[in-house]
Parts: sequence; C-alpha cells; structure tokens
Amino acid sequence: MEDQNCLIDVGPTREEVTGEGFPVAPPPIYTCTLTPELVAKAREQLQEKPEWRPRDVQALRDMILKDHPNLRTRLDDAFLLRFLRARKFDYDRALQLLLNYHASRKAWPEVFQDLKPSAVKHVLDLGFLTVLPRPDPHGRYILCLRPGKWRPNDYPFVDNIRAIYLTLEKLIQPEETQVNGIVILVDYAGVGLSQASNPGPLLAKKVVSILQDGFPIRIKAVNIINEPRIFKGIFAIIKPFLKEKMAERFVLHGSDLASLHRVIPPSVLPEEYGGVSGRLDMSAWSRTLLEAEEEFVVEFCQPDPLEGVILPDSMLFEGEQAGAHGEDSFRHLRSQLYYCY
Repeated sequence: MEDQNCLIDVGPTREEVTGEGFPVAPPPIYTCTLTPELVAKAREQLQEKPEWRPRDVQALRDMILKDHPNLRTRLDDAFLLRFLRARKFDYDRALQLLLNYHASRKAWPEVFQDLKPSAVKHVLDLGFLTVLPRPDPHGRYILCLRPGKWRPNDYPFVDNIRAIYLTLEKLIQPEETQVNGIVILVDYAGVGLSQASNPGPLLAKKVVSILQDGFPIRIKAVNIINEPRIFKGIFAIIKPFLKEKMAERFVLHGSDLASLHRVIPPSVLPEEYGGVSGRLDMSAWSRTLLEAEEEFVVEFCQPDPLEGVILPDSMLFEGEQAGAHGEDSFRHLRSQLYYCY
C-alpha cells in the first residue's frame, strides 16, 4: 500500500537546484521526500514506520518540552526526525543525542562560536575537504578529507573541525542522507610529522565524541588511503575513543586503488583515485557552503541554547580532568612518531 504520508513529488531535482548534484534541504514545512525505496529502507533499518511518524515526532517533542522546557532548540518535524533516525526511533536515545548535540557547542566554544562558512573560507580554499558530487551505489555522499593540505603554521587545527562540522550540517539536511548515511574518504598523502603530532588526545576525544554521540548522522564507512607509517601512531590516539562498531568501519587501503575500488566504485571517484568522474573539484562544495551563509548565521550565531538548562552529570565531554593523563600517554606516542621518521 502506498504511503499516504510520504509525498514523492517534491519539485525540482537537486541537479536543477544546485547544478552540482549535491543534496538540497527539504522544504520548511515537513513533507516526506523519501522515495518508496528509501521508505522501505528506513522501515527495515531504522524502525521508521510512516504511519507512526507523526506520533514518534510528537513523542520526542513532548519529552523535550516536559524535561527540558528551557532548551532553545528547533522543534519542527524535519529537525527532530534527524535525531530519531540516527537512533532508530528510540525516544530516549534520540533525546540524549539532541542534548549532546547542543552540549557540544557549550563544551567547545572555539569551534562553535560565530560558526559560519565565511569564517572557514581559508580552509575551503586550501582544499582540506570537499564532498564528491556523486553518491555511491548505496546513495551515500562521500566526504573527502585531505589532511596533508594543512600546515600547522597556516591556522589552528580547530578551523578544520569547524569546516567539517559545517559540511556535516549541510549534508544532513536532506532526508536521503539521514537514511543512507555518509562515507568518509581520508587521503593521508603528504601528511608528515608536524600534522600527525599536532592534534592531542583531548582534541581527538572531542572530535570522536561529536561524530559518535553528538551529531545525528550515520557514518557507514571511513576509508583511509595513502596512510604513512606513522598512521599507526595517529590511529592509536583515536582508537581508544571509538566504539567497537565504529572502529570496525575503518578500512586501510594504503596506496592500493584496487582495494579502494572494491568499496567505492571508480564511477563516483575522481581521476586522482583511479576514477572516471573528472578531476577533483574543490570549489564546487565550497560554493555550496558559502551560499548557505545566511542559514548558518540563523542556526549558530544565536544565544546559548543551553542557558538555564540543567543537564545530567554524565554528558558529552565529561572527564576533562582526564586530559592530563591523556597528554602523558600522548607524549609517549609522539616519541613513537619520531621513531617512525
């Protein structure tokens, strides 16, 4: 039986709207934009039942209003569905994710203060990140990171985190990404000791905490290519903070493009990675983000959403005092990185 709550005719295609093939935001008043195939996928993988969708969204909204009446957060259907889908419609876990999402802003002001694309234009111009214009055969957009493009003397590493976060915010807007998830491709070509030894364990912990527990996105795979010998030291910093399921999604390919092509077909990859979709264009995604400046100003350049909100003790980024112990461990790892060189 056709889903009566899911209207498929949503107007222009993303190609017509953007010209680049990137995902576009849904309309302001919620109308389901999922195809029948994605409706079925969401039902099977995310426990999302279209006939129960209004009830589920209202249940999460009621929990927020009852338990956290002072929380300054969006309560519209499209926004709340991001958190329900990311936690397979478990109300309690979706609420915790929403609280973590807002708590991360308070815990890491140097990332979230005045967060807008124009503030990270230097990162975008450098080519540190982009999004490939074609999704993979599973409908997952591919976030491509090139940390070798960054030099510690250019700007603080935290600016890279700001650019990644803005990219994730843009990617998560369309419902297809909420259901399909994304894939991350990290090219370590050109990464040397200065880049590898710069982010410490506390910074790594915060980044991983946001990606795993503080943002409503499904990261389905992290493909690492051209990793240097020192990557074992880099991964040793990150792995203690990864959940088992996430750690299993890291795949190291080295310089073996045939291995990469087994998980990401050449049809969606640029020529640099043995693909056939043309040269890697770093400017297209930059334009997409910069053109969304106003919506990010509305979303992030506002008063603290947690002002007056009492949060549980066991929130995201707890244990900042553990940073000293982490730095001791990092000093040992740094000596290992030097040994690799």
